[in-house]
Order: sequence, then C-alpha cells, then structure tokens
Amino acid sequence: MGPSSVRVAAWQCVPRPLDVAGNLARLDDVARRAAAEGAAVLVVPELFTTGYAIGAAAVADLAEPADGPTAGAVAEIAAAHRIAVVRGFAERGAGGVVHNAAGLVGPDGRLLAVHRKVHLWGEVDRAQFAAGDAAPRAYRLDAAAGEALDGVGVGMLVCYDVEFPEATRRLAAHGARLLLVPTANPVGCEDVQDVLLRARALESGCAIVYANYCGRDEHLVYDGRSMVVGPDGAVLAEATTHDEELLVADVPLRAAVGEAYLRDRREDLYRD
Repeated sequence: MGPSSVRVAAWQCVPRPLDVAGNLARLDDVARRAAAEGAAVLVVPELFTTGYAIGAAAVADLAEPADGPTAGAVAEIAAAHRIAVVRGFAERGAGGVVHNAAGLVGPDGRLLAVHRKVHLWGEVDRAQFAAGDAAPRAYRLDAAAGEALDGVGVGMLVCYDVEFPEATRRLAAHGARLLLVPTANPVGCEDVQDVLLRARALESGCAIVYANYCGRDEHLVYDGRSMVVGPDGAVLAEATTHDEELLVADVPLRAAVGEAYLRDRREDLYRD
C-alpha cells in the first residue's frame, strides 16, 4: 500500500555552468541540510552538475553514462546523508548520443531510475541533445529507496515534459503518485508555475516537486519559483525570492479528485 504522505525537498539555486566539482560540493551541502529537515528525497535543477545552456561542444565534453564518475559522486553523497537524490545530468547514451536526463539515486547510493527528456524545449535543447525515445515510466519503489519511500509510486520528468498532460496522465495511470521534476524554466514562462503545475497535479492526482534555477547564466535568466504542489493542486511550498532557497514540505500521496479522473476517463475514445 505504501505511506500516505512523504516529506520532500526542492533546491532552487543559481547555475554554475561547467563547474562539476563545485556543483557536487554544493549538492553535498544541500543534501545534508535536506536530510537534517527529515526529507526523504531531494530534487535539484535540470543539468545541475554541468549547467544547462552551455552549448553542444561543452555538453558533449561533459556528458557521462548514467553510471559514470559524476553519478558515483552523487551516489556517495546520497548514501552519506541517507537521502534519495534526483539530479539533472547530460547522459551519454549508445553511439555517443547525448540526452538531457534525470537520475534517481536511493539513500543507499543505488541508481534506481533514469528518465531521458522526451520534449525538447526550443533551440537550446535541440542544439545540445537528442530527445528520449521512451515514454515516461512509473516506478514502484522498495526498501532500497528508504523506509519513507517504500511502496511509493514515483515518476520523473524533465522541465518541459511536465507541461504535457499526456506525460503526467501516463505516469499516474501506471501508478505514480509523486512526480520529481528537475527544471531550468526561464523568465517569460511563468504560466508553468501560475497554471500548469497545479493543473497537472490536480488532473493526475499526483504531487509534483519542481526544482528550478534562479539567477542567470550566459544565455538565460531563470525565474526561480520552485514549487511543491499537492495532488489536489494546492501549492504546499513555493520559493518566495529569486535567491537560492531550500523548500521542504510534507505531501499527501492521494487525492479524491485525481483518482476520480483516472477512474472515469474514457481512454477507449482517446486512442487513435
């Protein structure tokens, strides 16, 4: 059956492009802080370890396999602080193809899941990455994810993915109740936090943990407003400034409205 609620953390931070070692040091510190506040899982922004808008050449240079050396460092951090971690990273796949990915590491340091961004956003994404070719997958976590997450259905999406109702609905239909979303949402896209996150949560009956950058890099200004949304669409925590901020919130994992939508939908009429 799993727990009825879970404590989550989302870290809003300024990007530090190309500074992999420095970003890992920052992750170690924030994982320690989130664990001290009782969070079972910490989500950090899209492409956190490398930076997001760094160009195709830098992405190709810094990309690693999902179990590469940077992943090993993240695993050590998660295990040291006994907290699950979701981080965005540049994944080198088969044939050298590079994907914009998210990885979930358990509190024992094991890599539990990887999601490759399906919906590429604008020329920034398209110039740097190949789109994932697999639909988002729901994972039923076990004791390896820690007692607080044992039995919880989770899904990962990366930034633009969460804006598509098909993505969240598919995850919900396959048992996810907690969606973990590293993002790099820039100024000018505030409708995501104003409308879409709450709508996606409410219609799917899933809680959403959305961790964004603030500040700027060479190419983009990020709008912050990292957010934790409950499965009824209620905002449970939101960054109140455009500075670095750690959000921690207890989220319920069930909502009557979302369960009704899943139960009553006429999927037979929607298939092509």
